[in-house]
Amino acid sequence: MNQKSILLILTLLYCHVASFAQKTNIKDYVHIEITPDHDDWTYRTGEQASFTIRVIRGNIMLKNIPLIYEIGPEKLPPNQTGSSDLKNGSFKVKAGTMKTPGFITCLCRTEVDGITYSNYVNIGFSPEKLKPTTTLPEDFTKFWERAKAETASIPMEPLITLLPEQCTPETNVYHVRLQHYQKGSYFYGILCIPKKPGRYPAVLRVPGAGVKKQPAEMTLAEKGMITLAIGIHGIPQTLPDNLYANLSKGVLNNYAFYNLDSKDHYYYRRVYTGCIRALDFLCSLPEYDGENLGVIGGSQGGALAMVTAGLDSRVKALVAFYPALCDVTGYLHGRAGGWPAMFAPQNQLLNNKPEKIETSRYYDVVNFARFIQAPGYYSWGYNDPTCPPTSTFSAYNVITAPKQLFIAHDTGHWRTKEQDIVTNNWFCKQLIK
Repeated sequence: MNQKSILLILTLLYCHVASFAQKTNIKDYVHIEITPDHDDWTYRTGEQASFTIRVIRGNIMLKNIPLIYEIGPEKLPPNQTGSSDLKNGSFKVKAGTMKTPGFITCLCRTEVDGITYSNYVNIGFSPEKLKPTTTLPEDFTKFWERAKAETASIPMEPLITLLPEQCTPETNVYHVRLQHYQKGSYFYGILCIPKKPGRYPAVLRVPGAGVKKQPAEMTLAEKGMITLAIGIHGIPQTLPDNLYANLSKGVLNNYAFYNLDSKDHYYYRRVYTGCIRALDFLCSLPEYDGENLGVIGGSQGGALAMVTAGLDSRVKALVAFYPALCDVTGYLHGRAGGWPAMFAPQNQLLNNKPEKIETSRYYDVVNFARFIQAPGYYSWGYNDPTCPPTSTFSAYNVITAPKQLFIAHDTGHWRTKEQDIVTNNWFCKQLIK
């Protein structure tokens, strides 16, 4: 191949990468900038807060355009509304304060050239003092010990199938089937094992909400760990993609509400004990080093990471991003609750019933967080509309085990590369000796 051909290939490759970068970093040309007057977005209860609001287009501040704002408790109706014409391009509004720990939201809307734009920011008031609204059932430990014993009594009967097309020079990748919950009922996942002979730490990666195929956890596998990425719905992980989408919109739609009126049959009972079954499998592998076992996940997976660590002392380290299922009864006490928002105003007609509230106490992440013994790294943002920080702080604050918290203030229900880098580095230090 001559130099001219090589130059042409490199040019085309550069154009492809640049085009991809542009497509994956699209954002609105007009942006509402809402800046709290505290750099850390955090205030003491009783302390007055304010926001400075600007509308930016092409890095230039716009003037003489309409702005509407709403301020109130997170996820609840606003208690302050107003407007401005942004005559000078910048507008400062007093947000007031909170007498008890929690979060306030400032939501803004504007219209530029016939297009409507919106943005919001949450600020915290003594979030480290937030206490959960849910309570611990007297028989909580007994209930879950019995559930774990029932799981242990069912033969695992693992079926492990090599996936040659997914293997790399350093890692073998397998599809795994584990019997669980009852005879003939299964859990599925994707297993990665380093090819180099030896004994390795093991990591369980638990999934976010939804019904989808779980990819292999290669990032940690390439650092020298056994990894198992599981699904939670008893569906093989090698089926056509459209099947998962059809199930998500069909029989598994709103699965987080299934059997909420029964603590013995609620959907997540099978899920939580399935995570323990996954640990059983990892610990049975001859390549496992017998000591260093971790669990990691985000959203629903963040919840499952904390639940698994709370149920099983074999876990030696966990990472949880914006955990769901935290303090779900918050809405019944005049503040935000965690995903799946089962007691939010729009769902109260269906779920605000004594038996469903009682069931939630056995599955709320807060009550598992009380029993976590392993060191953990936790991370979320203040602007998460799915797993509100009011709920995640309520769980984090009851943890007595060693813990670290990475707050990326302006993130929503997503995370930055810095959050992944920091937590992965910490995770590896905990597990790779």
